Amino acid sequence: MKKREIKTDGEPSGLTHNPFAALRADGKPAASESKPAPTPSTAASSDGSSKIVVRREKKGRRGKTVTRVCGLGLANDKLTELQRELKRSLGCGASIEDEEIILQGELTERAAKWLRERLGQSVTVGN
Repeated sequence: MKKREIKTDGEPSGLTHNPFAALRADGKPAASESKPAPTPSTAASSDGSSKIVVRREKKGRRGKTVTRVCGLGLANDKLTELQRELKRSLGCGASIEDEEIILQGELTERAAKWLRERLGQSVTVGN
């Protein structure tokens, strides 16, 4: 088997751009890039209170249905306390992912009703 010699002088023969040129030496993105805008489910409304959305999800969970409660806008300890109360009241499993409460099962209506009574805010029910 004959070895191929790679030319290193002159013009490059292959990639002509560097996909990592925008990265700084320390691995962080360049300062010219802006941060992405917050998603609508976690963005606060104009009056300062957050919009609570309760929706059903199935994608990416091996066919299991879960109920996601978004936009609570609470501190971590208050969110954990609310998650425990919800779990006890509805009789289901619950966890916290990305500042959102995940309830096991299709509990959109029950969770929305409980949140309306408990927090006194309007709750939007998604699919």
